[in-house]
Amino acid sequence: MFALEPTRRGLLGNAGLVAAVGATVMLPRTTFAKTPPGAVEFQVPEDPTKEPGRLMGVDGGYGSRSQFETDVRWVNPTRTASFTPLQASYGTITPSGLHYERHHAGIPNIDPARHRLIIHGMVDRPIRYSLADLKRFPTVSRTYFLECSGSSGSEIMKAREPTVQRTHGLVSTSEWTGVPLSTLLKQTGLTPGAAWVLAEGSDAAVMTRSVPIDKCLSDALIVFAQNGEAIRPEQGYPMRLFLPGWEGNISIKWLRRLEVSDKPFYTREETSKYTDLITTTGKARIFTFTMEAKSVITFPSGEMNLPGAGFYEITGLAWSGRGQIARVEISTDGGKSWSLAALQDPVLPICQTRFRFPWIWDGTPAIIQSRATDETGYTQPTHQQLVDERGPLESGPLFYHMNAIQSWSISADGSVKNAHPA
Repeated sequence: MFALEPTRRGLLGNAGLVAAVGATVMLPRTTFAKTPPGAVEFQVPEDPTKEPGRLMGVDGGYGSRSQFETDVRWVNPTRTASFTPLQASYGTITPSGLHYERHHAGIPNIDPARHRLIIHGMVDRPIRYSLADLKRFPTVSRTYFLECSGSSGSEIMKAREPTVQRTHGLVSTSEWTGVPLSTLLKQTGLTPGAAWVLAEGSDAAVMTRSVPIDKCLSDALIVFAQNGEAIRPEQGYPMRLFLPGWEGNISIKWLRRLEVSDKPFYTREETSKYTDLITTTGKARIFTFTMEAKSVITFPSGEMNLPGAGFYEITGLAWSGRGQIARVEISTDGGKSWSLAALQDPVLPICQTRFRFPWIWDGTPAIIQSRATDETGYTQPTHQQLVDERGPLESGPLFYHMNAIQSWSISADGSVKNAHPA
């Protein structure tokens, strides 16, 4: 540690402070080559205490982030998915502008005044709802994670992606506000034998999935707000279905229709896609909705560099579609031994939980891992355990529901890389 000047004058006026903290200090920049998305570039004064700051309202009334914050979603080459920068996250809430995306036919531009949700089929009273109609019902707000079931799927057989953003960035957490679907189904009524609901979106893919009626009557929501404002277009504006703890694809965005039936519809997205191929038998599991317990270390993680031996706080995120995270364990020796991490409050069900672990790195090569266990007793598996259960998958269909323990290799020079277990 270092000693600081004991007076305010010494702290603010003495250049010795810069010398004391050395390379950890970054002096203010006066220029920026390119303004990052979500920011507005302003002139940076040499001394901000010597001139008034900008007036309110120059941003048009909707706030912007600092021009010095540059983290953005990473978009895949086909422009069908964008990944949350987990390595730059704080706490557990994902800013709406950094929430991951997955689209099958682009982002539709929908006029909320013209949009309608129709509930029909095996109901007593088919009803059409406008957005204004929905907002008249009692609403609830819940903080939940949402994860694409293809998240991390490329990593099952070998380490492919370099950063935690690209290995695990198809998961995000938001506060979601809307109406319980059970409220709407009570108004429409259900006829005897009603067992499944087809949810359909208004995008060009006309995305459809079959949902068991029990889920619709328990915790399913029709959401129209995210993190305190209207849901973003890429998240389903003006309304989407939200099924807590289940794979993201089934939480249909741009929701326009719910058809109640006595059987599932076996749509494309639940037969040829979003099924779990068992390569040892040639068969596939269908309707595997729940996202099981999973965790990942976000610091230190891929493409980071530790400046030298010493103290570091290992931190990351854990989540489970079955409820609360009960514990997270950390290994710094490639899984040979494990120690409990501290869970940061709040620890909420079906929500990401931040964990922290103090670590003194001795400067020698290390492999760090995290392992989550949820309140049901389910523990995050190894890659080998998943392969033993479902068979190897070298190519072809994506390995969905890939929740194996993630390894980061730290070299003696401090560089951190994605590592696949031997």
